[in-house]
Order: sequence, then structure tokens, then C-alpha cells
Amino acid sequence: MALLLIAISIIVFLIAYVTYGSWLAKKWGLDYTRRTPAHTMGDGVDYVPAKAPVLLGHHFASIAGAGPIVGPISAAMFGWVPVFLWIVVGSIFLGGVHDFASLFASVRHDSKSIGNVIEDTIGDTGKKLFNMFAWVTLLLVIAAFANIVANSFVGVPSVATTSLLFITLAILFGFATNRMGIGLLPATIVGVILLFASVWVGVQFPIVASFNTWYAFILVYIFVASVTPVWILLQPRDYLNSFLLYAMIGGAVIGLLFYRPDIALPAVTSFKVGTSYMFPILFVTVACGAISGFHSLISSGTSSKQIDSEKDIKLIGYGSMLIEGVLAVVALITAAYIGADRMTELLAAGGPTNVFADGVGTFMTTIGIDLALGKSFVALAVSAFALTSLDSGTRIGRFIFQEFFDKGEVQATGATKLLTNRYFATLVTVAVGGWLGATGYAKVWPVFGSANQLLAALALLASAAWLKKAGKAHNMIKIPMVFMFAVTLTALVFLVRANLAAGNYALVIFGSVLFVLALVLIKLSYKILFTKEVVQPKEAK
Repeated sequence: MALLLIAISIIVFLIAYVTYGSWLAKKWGLDYTRRTPAHTMGDGVDYVPAKAPVLLGHHFASIAGAGPIVGPISAAMFGWVPVFLWIVVGSIFLGGVHDFASLFASVRHDSKSIGNVIEDTIGDTGKKLFNMFAWVTLLLVIAAFANIVANSFVGVPSVATTSLLFITLAILFGFATNRMGIGLLPATIVGVILLFASVWVGVQFPIVASFNTWYAFILVYIFVASVTPVWILLQPRDYLNSFLLYAMIGGAVIGLLFYRPDIALPAVTSFKVGTSYMFPILFVTVACGAISGFHSLISSGTSSKQIDSEKDIKLIGYGSMLIEGVLAVVALITAAYIGADRMTELLAAGGPTNVFADGVGTFMTTIGIDLALGKSFVALAVSAFALTSLDSGTRIGRFIFQEFFDKGEVQATGATKLLTNRYFATLVTVAVGGWLGATGYAKVWPVFGSANQLLAALALLASAAWLKKAGKAHNMIKIPMVFMFAVTLTALVFLVRANLAAGNYALVIFGSVLFVLALVLIKLSYKILFTKEVVQPKEAK
């Protein structure tokens, strides 16, 4: 049965990419001859055109952190059928559309954030509200992922060694392909060989240091990664890292072909499990792998500034989401094939990522890979992608901070000039995120699931409003948008009610603010989305 699930998902996703993805591209009017901002606004730092395989590697590595692994395993309490259906349907009709539209809308708005798309359609107030919310959400990402990566470096020192070697290798790869004229194919072959050699070196020569040492190092690293040109570090590191994830997914799928595990998890358990209801908790828990607001920030933050041609938008936006859907299905299978006792044991020993590593490692034993080595490789891959999401999130936080204070064509002087400086914007983002992670991000982290999915609803709202005003088809976005607002607003009501009873007033306030923010933006956009009036926005000429 497990083999059937992975086969169905891969086949359905391929069909969706060829049919629905192409239909979306046609309906939205992608122009393959139009010059993208990576060329018209190229600055050698943020706006740098990238070849499609390189950008696919960056984008996929940035969106596919631990989310598509943790979510499906955590939601398995409702049974494998609802989780599987949400992954497949969500990836095709919600997440894929969300990522595709966010990337396309950003490219058509000088590759700026979704906040600028909102400004163009809803107004400056909407932009400021969205950017504040997005920046705070990214602070939570920085706080959490910095802790996760630092803990992984302490718990598995080989991960630290491998990560440092990745960074060095990425810099060499970037110079080789962008400044020394070495072709992408030969550089990739050598780079991938050295990549896996780095994994081996990491296992042989682990670097041991304290949590505080690694935490400080990570904050310094993400500052540097945020301000340096993307071709030096971000592009090549994420591109090479993506081969780790491809190898992990490939090894898992091939291992499944030979292992052929049965499904031990019930198809459906109950609509209510403990205090959690399937609606809305399933749709908030399984974010990456179905739909995730964080993806819109990656799409409109770093990826849109590297799009070489609009013909690449479908592959990067829609294709990456479908690949992530495959990863989410693999994660679900690692939880579904084991019994409840084994599941409890693995969760207690290391959480959902331990369940995933044990499952994938077990599957790969059928192709001659030792279980311990397989589990170690999977753990290294997951940790590497957590770091990738961290440095991408920091860079996007810097973009949003700069855009919030950007006065456009008005000459920036004094305080405005300082606030839009990339070094200062990065310093503030890293400092606040780092402080939050060091002093108590866990107090507000439980609201992140709802915040992330609300971000997805807002990104869908922005894309739908822009397409409507541009006279383009948008109903395929409006329906997912309504569903995601229903999910997130219901989840926020549950969250506020539960924490009010528990006396956790910080979460009560945070959840209430998010709820009000959503209502304000819905009100501001209602006339645009639900009337027949069509007003051409600035971009649509």
C-alpha cells in the first residue's frame, strides 16, 4: 500500500505539472520574451539572473526545510487518508498555485515582496500591515531555526563540520561558475562529488563546541549571507544542497520499491483527537507539503530576483511545490508503516525528524546502505536544509525591512537612508531574531502554524487582487484563498480560546492581533475581489 501511495502521488503530480501548471501559465499570460527584473535591475548583489537548474536548487532548498517532514508525521494522528489527500490536493490546487502566483506577481512588480503587490492593488496601508506581519513571522523563523541548527551542531557534531565545508565549497563553486567561466555541468559534477565527500569528512572529523558558540556563529553567518551577492554563497550553496535532498528522496523512493512496507496506521482515526479537531488543525499542521505562507516570502524575496526568463516561473514556483509534495508523502509513509509503540518510541527519542530518519534509513537498507549510515545521512540533509531556510529567511527579512521604509522615488536622506541600508536592515533583523531565540521564542512559537497559514491566505489575496485588476483569470486563486482564511481564522479562535483558559496572555494577544489584521485586509480588498470593476494596476500596461 505504501508503494502505491508514492506511485500515485508522483504520477498525479507529473500530470498536474504538465496540464494544470501549463493552463495556469496560459491563463495568466506569462511572456517568455519579456525581460525580467534580474536583467533590467541587475545589481550583482540581489538581482542576479540564474540558470533554471541553479534557481530550482535554491528555491527548493529554501522551501523544503523540516516543514514537509514534521507536518505530515505530526498530523498522522488523524489517519493516513486525510493527510495524504490534503498533501496531494493541497500541493496541486493550493500550494502550487500559491507559489506560482506569488513568484509571478513579484516578477511583474520589480521582484519586490508581496507587500508591494498589495500596495499596488489595495493601498499603502495594506502593504504596511502585511510587511509588519511578514517581518515578525520571519523573526520567529530566525529564532526557531537558529536554535534548531545550533542544537543539531551540538547533538551531531559531524553536521557542523559538513555545514562549514558546504559553505566553503559553495563559495568556490560560485566563483568557478560566475567568474572563472567554468560550465555548469562540469562544475556540478565536481561539486556534487565534493559535496558527498564533505558528508564523509564530517562523520570522520566532527567539530565539538558549545551551544552558545554555535548560536553566535550562526547569527554572524546569516548576517554575512544576507548582505553578500547571491552568486557568491546563496545560489551555489542552495543549488549544491538540493542534490542532498534529491538523493534523500531518490533513496527513499527506490528503497520503498524493494522494502514494500505495509501501512499500520489506521486510514482514519477520528475527527477529534484529544483536544484537536481535524478541521482546522490538519490544514494548519501540514503546511509545507501542501501550502505554506513562508513559500510566498521565498518566491517574492530571493527567487523572483534571480528569474532569468518568465518561462522558468512554472518550474520554479509550481514544480518545486510538487516535488515537496513527494517529500511530504515519503514523510507520511515513514509514520504510517510503523506501529503505535514504535512511533511513540521514536518521537520520544528525537521528534518527527527522528521518525523520518529511521524510516528512510530503513528503506535504504534494501539497496545496500547500512541503517546507521542511512539515518546519519538523512539527519545531515535535514539539518543542512534547516540552515538553508534560515539564511534565506534572514535575507528576505532584510528585504521587507528595507521596503517598509522605502519612499520610492523620493530622495532618501537621514533616517530613511539608514533604515533602507542593507547592512543596517540586516543587523536589526538578525539582532531581534537572535534575541527572541535566546530569550523565549518558545512562548509565542505555538502560534506560528496559524500565522504561517494566514500568511498564505494573505499572499493568495494579494495575487488574486492583482490578477483581477490586471484583467486576468483569478478564480483559481480566490477559491483556495477563501478556504485558507476559513482555516486560519478558525484556528486562531481555537488558539485564543485555549490560551485564554490557560492564562497564556502573550499568545492571546498575538493571536487576536493576527485575527484583526486578517479582517482589516479582507475588508480593504473586498471591493476589488468581489465587484465587476476592473482598474488596470501600474504594472499592466
